Amino acid sequence: MSEENDMKTAPISDEQLIQDEFNNLLNDYLNTNHRRKVERITKAFNFANQAHAGVKRRSGEPYIMHPLAVARIVCKEMSLGSTSICSALLHDVVEDTEYTVDDIKNMFGEKIAQIVDGLTKISGGIFGEQASEQAENFRKLLLTMSDDIRVILIKIADRLHNMRTLGSLRPAKQYKIAGETLYLYAPMAHRLGLFSIKTELEDLSFKYEHPQEYQFIEDKLKSTEQERNKVFEEFAAPVHDKLKALGISYDMKARVKSIFSIWNKMQTKGVSFEEIYDIYAVRIIFDSLPGIDDKNLCWDIYSAITDIYKIRPDRIRDWVSRPKANGYQALHLTVMGQDGQWVEIQIRSRQMDEIAEKGFAAHWKYKGSNIEEDTELDKWLQTITEILESPDPNALDFLDTIKLNLFTAEIFVFTPKGDIKTLPQGATALDFAYALHTNIGNKCIGAKVNHRLVPLSHKLSSGDQVEILTSRSQMPQAEWLNFVTTARARTKIDSALKKARKEGIKAGEEKVQEVFRRSELEASNGNINKLALYFGFPKRDDFFYSVEKGEVILPENIKKLLREKSDNPLFKYVKQALRMGNKSGQEKEEPEEEEKPAKKFDKSKPYILSEEAFERNYKIAECCKPIPGDDSIGFINDDNTVTVHKRSCPIATKLRSSFGERILSTQWSSHKNVSFDATLEIKGIDALGVLNTITKTLSDDFNVNIQRLLVEAKDGVFEGKIKLKVHDVKDIQRICVTLSKIKNVKSVGRVSE
Repeated sequence: MSEENDMKTAPISDEQLIQDEFNNLLNDYLNTNHRRKVERITKAFNFANQAHAGVKRRSGEPYIMHPLAVARIVCKEMSLGSTSICSALLHDVVEDTEYTVDDIKNMFGEKIAQIVDGLTKISGGIFGEQASEQAENFRKLLLTMSDDIRVILIKIADRLHNMRTLGSLRPAKQYKIAGETLYLYAPMAHRLGLFSIKTELEDLSFKYEHPQEYQFIEDKLKSTEQERNKVFEEFAAPVHDKLKALGISYDMKARVKSIFSIWNKMQTKGVSFEEIYDIYAVRIIFDSLPGIDDKNLCWDIYSAITDIYKIRPDRIRDWVSRPKANGYQALHLTVMGQDGQWVEIQIRSRQMDEIAEKGFAAHWKYKGSNIEEDTELDKWLQTITEILESPDPNALDFLDTIKLNLFTAEIFVFTPKGDIKTLPQGATALDFAYALHTNIGNKCIGAKVNHRLVPLSHKLSSGDQVEILTSRSQMPQAEWLNFVTTARARTKIDSALKKARKEGIKAGEEKVQEVFRRSELEASNGNINKLALYFGFPKRDDFFYSVEKGEVILPENIKKLLREKSDNPLFKYVKQALRMGNKSGQEKEEPEEEEKPAKKFDKSKPYILSEEAFERNYKIAECCKPIPGDDSIGFINDDNTVTVHKRSCPIATKLRSSFGERILSTQWSSHKNVSFDATLEIKGIDALGVLNTITKTLSDDFNVNIQRLLVEAKDGVFEGKIKLKVHDVKDIQRICVTLSKIKNVKSVGRVSE
């Protein structure tokens, strides 16, 4: 072999790989319209490259390839400038090397150091290993985001690259990271308007959680692509002629629904792939014309399309006149195509399109265009700051509260004076009251919606005019938490309830102290704990509060009570209560250190769900009731047993996000003797004998135990649910195929109860 051929086949060195990727980053940067600060970016790259020298990622590539990839995402997919690119290149230096934030500050200035410091504080994912750490890390993330939005943008880019390279990790770790991504990072990306990144994060999470379903939908999309293209071309032809006649320069393309969105719709609607009719939407992106408002051009295109196709009036969405809170602007309409199917069309300008894909980051390119959605971001960040002032000590509740504010659909509600307030879909009159002012919310007793009296729990709709009724004597109630939907309202109610409880505890404690004085006894920790436990309260604060509320009546003299050897079983907690060291006036007890599960699980291998170990070593989660064959994960309980959840279960998503160290990948073995609950939904044409045929087929062909059968017939159609006992998913599949062949049965599918 010649020397020349030797050179061709020689593997690329790490140095060459790194240099090529850096050149790609510079090319991306030079293709933007940012000021040319190549020297600054080169300096950051050289510094990071030297700092990470010799370190490899789990995949085997040089570590610096990760910061380079994050920097490319920040540059190319988010349209950020040199400050963000340098911060992305340096984002792991302080955490992983001997360099400090001061070193970064001395070399690259205050702003880059501040961003790198923010990224270092929230390193290793949003969540730590313990629940309290999760909440604390998330608070840090939100605080740094309030200081500089670029911190969270770079963090999302970091997560996106980690998701793109997730294949090198073991399954349990993949489930944790995918769950965390779906639970918070994807909604966060959506809230910041990063639509394409949000979509990719969802798809990648889905790919690792449900690989078979992902592959099934991907294959279906490929097999139907040619047919879709043909339908699109036929649909687009007359529209092209109309728009050319108007002299508008534009691009028209079909946007296919994401794999995760398709699966989500299949699950929520209980339909098959073939029954989803909005697989694609038509997008028209036009060039602005001098002297003509983009909004007017949107409506001109709308008018041209509705001259050709029949419109569905209830599906018009005017996000041009009133943009979404994440900055999204477009005009949506739905028309009927030549094949009789409804087609959604999205009309937007080039600027609207870039903002839709790249979110608030893209707004910085259009600072002169006076885009009002920046104020929406400011409002959102203000709400986040308010939540941080009184965070819930329970980590999961705190994360849920934040997540409430990552809403995806908004309604617009009017005050009596005509001012507009943006609220999440499903918001109540009480949410609106708190959106106006904390004091209005705290004193709210009801509302008038469109001049009609409604309760606090009344759900609002877009266009409602709302007047809030208040009373000085009103105080926030604990049940209010059951029907508020906004993070702001929940936080304010929590804060008021805690304040009232704190005052009640203090007043109750004074009453207890007074009883001890009257009884001529020392109000020591031990004596107070004993008295509290006599009345059935392991926690002193609960005891004090109940005394103040009148739920516990103390006798004039308590000497006799404390001398009694009570049979009350709660006395066994006296030592524990004393160990907790709950000093007088202290607001809360220090929790005991969480007991770690014994390390008997090999997380490098799937945990086998054998029939013999069922109910002894593992049990089925009541929330989602998986059966053998379902994609599932295991959660290690305190007693070292395992609870098995479906991977798609919302509770499992929370657990993966928050207790990643307790998550196991699982594998079902065959279950021949144990049966599991499953529910089928069946729909069809109401005809004589069809129900009898269904039940006979189930008992004769499958010998399954039908536990419940509920069927309703109306206007010639029937639908019902059948609860039965099965061995595994294959049983379900066989039953569905057989039942679907019965005359007049139109659809059969498994549903959750």
